[in-house]
Amino acid sequence: MTRKHDAIFDDVLSGLDAPAPSDDRAAARFLKRTSAISERMSGELEEKTLRWVDPARCRMWDRHNREYSLLNEDNCRDLIDGIRSQGRQEFPAIVRPSTDPDYDFEVICGARRHFAVSWLRANNYTQFRYLVELRELSDEEAFRLADIENRDREDISDYERAIDYADAVERYYGGRQKAMAERLEVSQPWLSRYLQLAKLPTGIIEAFASVRDIRERNARELKPLLAEPEAAARILQEASAIAREQALARQGRGAFIDGVAVMRRLVLVGKPAQPKPPREGKLYRRGAGERGIEVRQKGRKVLIEFEDSLSRGQLEASFQAYLRDRFPN
Repeated sequence: MTRKHDAIFDDVLSGLDAPAPSDDRAAARFLKRTSAISERMSGELEEKTLRWVDPARCRMWDRHNREYSLLNEDNCRDLIDGIRSQGRQEFPAIVRPSTDPDYDFEVICGARRHFAVSWLRANNYTQFRYLVELRELSDEEAFRLADIENRDREDISDYERAIDYADAVERYYGGRQKAMAERLEVSQPWLSRYLQLAKLPTGIIEAFASVRDIRERNARELKPLLAEPEAAARILQEASAIAREQALARQGRGAFIDGVAVMRRLVLVGKPAQPKPPREGKLYRRGAGERGIEVRQKGRKVLIEFEDSLSRGQLEASFQAYLRDRFPN
């Protein structure tokens, strides 16, 4: 029997020789331990070692896909209240050993949980500790694990995800989008849209009050407009003006401009002005250089337009010219 098997049996069978309160309870305990042996041996049961640690001994992974500085009491309130109500953190964060001597662990998944526990400890709830699961992970494995956990989270913005993907495709996959899409098990067009979002000029990003306002569809709307040099120049100029307004709002001087309004303004200046369709009316007037009446056919109706400042003589002469044209005989 291997050492692994010896260890399993030693753990499961430990205490079986202790006196039991009753035959029924002893039998139930034996059956439970026998079931545990079977599950471990078959691989159906996987044990994980969880630890309660001081969150101050944990740092965020440098390439964590959530911007930790954007976390605050308000957007973590649900988690803070949940941990406080339950008396502890229910689901462990995933960490790996830290190479920084000032920290024990590097957080791969669990930034909000880290913030919530840290906030509680800093606000008179010092009994709370940070529940973590320690794993040995490469950077590429850490990236994929963090992406799987957070891909459907609405509190991570499209832009945060796009920047993470743009870094990863070069860092782990040699710039090959197809290889990255296969590893993440997503379609290439889906991934390409996020990579395109990461390419938006900095000037446009600064026009938004928060990166969380930036959506993947925004890049799709702006891409054809930015391809035209003149339109791109107008868009960047407008973006700069919006950014100044957002900066004033941060100083308490005015209201923030939401993401929808920002896009409306950028798209509006980016689209070329549509020329007015030529009017198909005919001008009748007393003489060259004078104003007169304009006559247009609209279905079975005739529309006659003229400026209200025309004199009686100008109107009479213009209408006579129209009548002669309409009834030549």
